[in-house]
Amino acid sequence: QVSAELGMTRILVKDLLQLREGSVIELEKLAGEPLDVYVNSRLIARAEAVVVNEKIGLRLTDVVSPSERREESG
Repeated sequence: QVSAELGMTRILVKDLLQLREGSVIELEKLAGEPLDVYVNSRLIARAEAVVVNEKIGLRLTDVVSPSERREESG
């Protein structure tokens, strides 16, 4: 299983329940910062989002060494 994490945030349940179409959830990452790429819940790389044939893809910018790989804690 491969996943890319855009960012994280914490919101109160009452705020979560008020989300509607068009709501914006602000994440802690800045625009343009690398995305974390996980394989089976282990961080393996960082990447940037790209468009490939009208689909979103990932271009790896930094592959994490095996000794630095960790399980996702969230």
